Amino acid sequence: MNKKIKISTSNAPSAIGAYSQAIKVDKLIFISGQIPLNPKTMEVVDGGVDSQIKQVLLNLKAIIDEAGANLEQVVKINVYLDDMSNFQVVNEQMKLFFEEPYPARAAVEVSRLPKDVQIEMDAILFIDN
Repeated sequence: MNKKIKISTSNAPSAIGAYSQAIKVDKLIFISGQIPLNPKTMEVVDGGVDSQIKQVLLNLKAIIDEAGANLEQVVKINVYLDDMSNFQVVNEQMKLFFEEPYPARAAVEVSRLPKDVQIEMDAILFIDN
């Protein structure tokens, strides 16, 4: 196995458990699940599901930027929702961050998420450099 490289930034929420924000191995970057925490206050953002989805995407982008990558290199996203009726809002917000071809994606409804947030997302990137 090739060496794992930790990726970390203060522009995204710090890990609240025994995990890294992201790990790079070879040409892949694995970003841990991001919830809608403001990285400065480590508090859940106000404003409902729209604000929560936007903050999660901003947190992912901050980690991607720290890795020297970009959103075009995201090949897979997993979306965890506490209510699948918010699925369309996820699609609308993702269109503001991603262009076609969009990343592959799975979306599942779960019974509960950390800090009782409405959404969590993780991502995998493929990088050429």
